[in-house]
Amino acid sequence: MLYHVILNPNSGTARALGITAEALARLFATHGLDAVVDDDDSRPLLDRIAEAVEGPAEVLVAAGGDGTITAMAGALVDGGKHLAILPLGTFNAVAKDLNLPLDLDAAVAALASGTAQPIDVAEVNGRIFLQKVVIGLIPGLAAGREHIRGRETLMTKIGFLQYFFRRLARQRRMALAIETDAGARRIERVQAMAVACNAYDEGLGRFFARQSLDRGVLTLYVLHHFTARDFFRLTTGMLLGRWQDDEALSMESVSAVTIDAHRELIKVMFDGEVETFETPLRFSIRPRALSVIVPADISQTVEAA
Repeated sequence: MLYHVILNPNSGTARALGITAEALARLFATHGLDAVVDDDDSRPLLDRIAEAVEGPAEVLVAAGGDGTITAMAGALVDGGKHLAILPLGTFNAVAKDLNLPLDLDAAVAALASGTAQPIDVAEVNGRIFLQKVVIGLIPGLAAGREHIRGRETLMTKIGFLQYFFRRLARQRRMALAIETDAGARRIERVQAMAVACNAYDEGLGRFFARQSLDRGVLTLYVLHHFTARDFFRLTTGMLLGRWQDDEALSMESVSAVTIDAHRELIKVMFDGEVETFETPLRFSIRPRALSVIVPADISQTVEAA
């Protein structure tokens, strides 16, 4: 089997460890895997992905963070090729949900005996995502977080915390028109709203973690108010595995939903990246539309369940 690896050398772990295309190619060879490694970040990522899709490799490997993984997933949905993941980002949320090894050597070794597992993807205005799209307060906070990425000294962290709590104190609720596939249309005033591909699970220490990626549903999370008190209560609840019944939060499972903010453009957090979308936002779920390579023991566990 031939692997085409797209390496993002500027992703969090790749940059920290100084991972190069040559080192990665040697690692694949050590485990008996035939791989072509592309680390040319001077070219647009989508061009590199399109070239890989047209090439002979059966498995395309995202060696980077969640942004790289989401972009590659969008090109492979409902196709005949498989996506594999080497978790080299800062958060590696998708890799954790798939129970992939986070150590690079172990992740490459797992590919040798890995099997294909279909998972759901979600779509908003024609764009594929794997985790969630967030509207409201959170994208603004994420944009502030980007200003200190790569220079995270004690003083910059203190400065971000001050910025964070100032935003909480000043943030006004926004009115969203929400229409689900059931046909009901309502107006809600919210601090933030997330549309997730499948659902996040409760459990001790399970912080934004999903046990199942093939339930075939979107989950709406509506945060009605979010003060500093709400922040500490919700964070504590998530760490203790008791957050879904929080007074500030409501949840709903749907197959499709349209959200309108009564403005032409809106900033959202799209699988961890802040982007601008035209409204309305039209969401849908595409069940088991993406084939991913997972360790054989994980695939057997899923099938047994």
